[in-house]
Amino acid sequence: MSDLKRIAQETKGIRKYFVLAIVFVGIETLFEVLIPLIMAQVIDQGILAHNIKVFVYGGVGMGTCALLSLLTGLLYARFAAISSTRLGQRLRDLEFERIQKFTFTNLDHFETSGIITRLTSDVTIVQNAITSGLRPMARGPIMLVLGLVMSFLLSWKLSLIFFVVSPLLVLILVWIVKKVSPQYPLLQSSLDEINRVVQENLIAIRTVKAFVKEKAELQEFDEVNAKVAGITEKTFHYALFNTPAFQLCMYATIVSIMLVGSNMILQQSLQVGDLTGILSYVLQILNSFVMLSNVFLLLTRSMASIQRIAQILNEPLQSDVNDPVTSMDDATIEFKDVRFKYSANAQEYVLDHINARFEQGWRIGIVGGTGSGKTSLVSLIPRLYDVDAGAVCIGGINVKDYDLSFLREQVGIVLQNNVLFSGTILENLKWGNPDASLEEINWACKAACVDEFLPRLDQGLNMRLSQGGTNVSGGQRQRLCIARALLKHPKILIFDDSTSAVDTKTDCRIRSSLAKISGMTQIIIAQRILSVQDCDLIVVMENGTIASMGSHEQLLKTCAIYREIYESQQKGGEEKHG
Repeated sequence: MSDLKRIAQETKGIRKYFVLAIVFVGIETLFEVLIPLIMAQVIDQGILAHNIKVFVYGGVGMGTCALLSLLTGLLYARFAAISSTRLGQRLRDLEFERIQKFTFTNLDHFETSGIITRLTSDVTIVQNAITSGLRPMARGPIMLVLGLVMSFLLSWKLSLIFFVVSPLLVLILVWIVKKVSPQYPLLQSSLDEINRVVQENLIAIRTVKAFVKEKAELQEFDEVNAKVAGITEKTFHYALFNTPAFQLCMYATIVSIMLVGSNMILQQSLQVGDLTGILSYVLQILNSFVMLSNVFLLLTRSMASIQRIAQILNEPLQSDVNDPVTSMDDATIEFKDVRFKYSANAQEYVLDHINARFEQGWRIGIVGGTGSGKTSLVSLIPRLYDVDAGAVCIGGINVKDYDLSFLREQVGIVLQNNVLFSGTILENLKWGNPDASLEEINWACKAACVDEFLPRLDQGLNMRLSQGGTNVSGGQRQRLCIARALLKHPKILIFDDSTSAVDTKTDCRIRSSLAKISGMTQIIIAQRILSVQDCDLIVVMENGTIASMGSHEQLLKTCAIYREIYESQQKGGEEKHG
């Protein structure tokens, strides 16, 4: 119920539409309940008594009730549509806004496919529960109570039949809900799996075709799809049993009332009109049971989706301090006995007892083998992850004391796997600075060597990039991302092996341009010693620890790991040259 309460908190401003929908469906039900009562009077006092006046007035009354029921029903439909649509819109906005605040730690708790399902399918299920369930949920109890009252007024003896059937209907409903309630979470999770397979296939479609793995991908999709079909079949096998079971009870009740009522008419203890009215109320009451049972099934399914949506909304975020720092006069970075692991349950730390100081304006190179912790180290600076022990400080201030948005504005990151968005090159560059002038853009393009290939592209800066920037080469994507980061004018700039796809000559030009930027602390993660040998400080990492630090010349003399990397690359270069 806490998850339902969490979602209910987000209905402020649209609750009036829920209330109006329930009010109008209640009025609609009231008019419908009056029709059988009027009909009984028309039959007994009008048709059988040959009283035309009662017949006409009764007919007009029934028509008026039907018309008013139609109008209030239309008003209900309008307000129900508004409430469900606006709730769906708000939930998607809230989820997406929450996701934008997620750190990498938060994102590690969810599959990407699961997040997409929560934003789409789960919200749609909640909307359907409102549009399809609000009416019977409000109408069913009203119809049930008023129908029983009216039928008791007509004949209390016949009405007792309901109390024989009702427990049976309740038992059927409880059994069905008990069977299907565990299935709906499984069904939504299986939809996550389908999204995952489709997403991976589309993202890696070039790799799939290059390795001729279409049949393997199709087989995997068939397996996941069959799993979804199996869960769906089992779920709806029980859910759809609801209607025929209730209809059986309904027709059995009608037959029983007809038999008992006919006998009472023969004994002159019941009038024909009263029996007709009671039969109408029987249909209304039993239909209300069917509606309520369908509501329970809708709520059971929507509760599974509500829980999944609430997981996004309740995911704990990084908290800012009460009075966060919003200025950074010094970009000196210091790691103080830092320890970090991605999972709290992990046995070993990814980074263990890291102590280092990077002065403002320095160019720091970081080298090491795969898995040595290079990327993990720099991810702690803009708080993409938080340390488990120790502290990361910038300008002597713990990064946790900075305003999170401000901190990330001061740190520019260029990743190895660069991401460009659909739109023009200019629009992508302006991600770094929306107000950048053409002069600034040209400066950034020149510094990142974008000016080398930009004139050869159709429409230059106005060329449209496809999703992910797949219509430019890997090296061109890297250079565009470097230019985008430079336009931020950050105090700290991190390059995570971000020139791996460019040739050494272009790499050298980019490094030369970056060296001319003063006051910016630059951290360069690289596989090539050539990319970091001119740095003010080079950090050598091994198994999550700092093996050594120093200049290029110092490390060649004192660090065996660094010397081994350097010599292997020099030897490889000589063999290639030879």
